[in-house]
Amino acid sequence: MKNPLRVLAAACMVAAGAALVAGIYAIGITDKNATERDFIQYWAAGQQLAHRCNPYDVAAILRLEQSIGMEGNTPKVSLSPPVALEFALPLGHLGAKTGLILWLLLELACAGLAAWVLWFLHGRPLSRWHLLVFAFPPTLSCLTAGQLGVFFLLGIVLFLQLHGARPWMAGAALFLCALKPHLFLPCLVVLLLWSACRRNFCVVAGFAASLAASSALSLCFDPQAWTQYFALLRSARLVDVFIPTVSVALHFLVDRNAHWLEFLPEAIACAWAAWYYWSRRDRWSWTEHGLLLLLVSMLATPYAWFTDEAILFPAILAAIYRSERSLRAWIVLGVIAAASLIGVFREIPLPSAFYVWTTPAWLAWYLYAMRENQSASAAI
Repeated sequence: MKNPLRVLAAACMVAAGAALVAGIYAIGITDKNATERDFIQYWAAGQQLAHRCNPYDVAAILRLEQSIGMEGNTPKVSLSPPVALEFALPLGHLGAKTGLILWLLLELACAGLAAWVLWFLHGRPLSRWHLLVFAFPPTLSCLTAGQLGVFFLLGIVLFLQLHGARPWMAGAALFLCALKPHLFLPCLVVLLLWSACRRNFCVVAGFAASLAASSALSLCFDPQAWTQYFALLRSARLVDVFIPTVSVALHFLVDRNAHWLEFLPEAIACAWAAWYYWSRRDRWSWTEHGLLLLLVSMLATPYAWFTDEAILFPAILAAIYRSERSLRAWIVLGVIAAASLIGVFREIPLPSAFYVWTTPAWLAWYLYAMRENQSASAAI
C-alpha cells in the first residue's frame, strides 16, 4: 500500500514544478510570441467560435492574428476538422498570452501522463527510459510550436493500456486522434477488422460516442462548420504548400498536377495493414504488432508535420527496451535523434523538405533494433 505522505509529497513537487514553469512562461511570453507559434491558429479559431463566427474564415483569422502583433500577411489557419473545435473553444475566452501559457502547460501534462502510462504498460521497470519522451525530438518540436502531437500520443498510449480491460474508455481515448484522422487510416482499417473478428465493437462504440458528442457540441456553436471546413480544404493556397511527407514528396517529384499521387501510399498502406492483421489475427497484439502499424501509418500519410511524429514514441520506446543492450542500436538512434534535433534547435520551418527523411528513419531504426533483439535472443 502506498504511503499517503509520499503521495502528498509527490503531488506537492508536481504542483511546485507546474507553478515554476507557469511563472517562467508568464515572464517570458508575450502576445507577439504567441503569433510565432502554431498555437495561434487554435487561439484564433477559438476566438471565432466563441463569437459564433466561421473558425475557418481566412480573412478574419488574419485580422485576429495581426491584431496581437503578427507580422506578414500569411495567416495560420487550423486544418483540424470540426470535431476538434471544442479544444479551441476555451481559448476563445482567453487572451493570446494566457491561452498559450495554459496550452503549453496542458501539453507538458499530457506528455508526462503519456510517459507514466507507458511505464505501466511496460511493467513498471526500474529503468526510466519512458522519460525520454521529453527529449524525443518530435515531442520537443511539438512543445515548442504548441502543436497537437502530444494529444495524439496520449490518446494512443491510453488505448494501448485500456483496450483489453476497458474497451469503451479505450475507444473514447482514441477521440484525441480524431483531430487528424488521416494520420491513422491504416490503424482504423485494422481496428475495424480486429473488432469484427472478435465480434466485439466496444472500442468502436466508445470512439463513435465520443466523436458524436464532440460533433454535436461543435455544431451548437457553428452549424455550418463542416461546409466551411470543406471550403477551406478546397482553397488553392493550401494545395500549393509543400508538406514534408513521403507522399507529398512523391507528388512533387513525379507530377505536381497529379494530386492523387499524394494518396497512393496511404491506399497501399491500408491494403498492407489489412493483410498484416489478417495474417496475424490469431495472435494479434496492439502493443506489439500495432506499433509497426503506427509507424507505417505515419510513413504513408499525405499530410503531417514533424511535430505529429510524437505519436511514434511508443514504438521507439518499445524498441529501446528490446535492444537496450545493443551498442550499435544506441549509436544509430543517437545519430537519428541528433540530426532531428538540428531542425528543432535551429528552428527550421515545419514546411521544409528537411523533415522528409525523419519518419522513414524512425521506421528503419525500429526494424533494425527489433532485428538486433531477435539476433541477440537467438545467440543466447
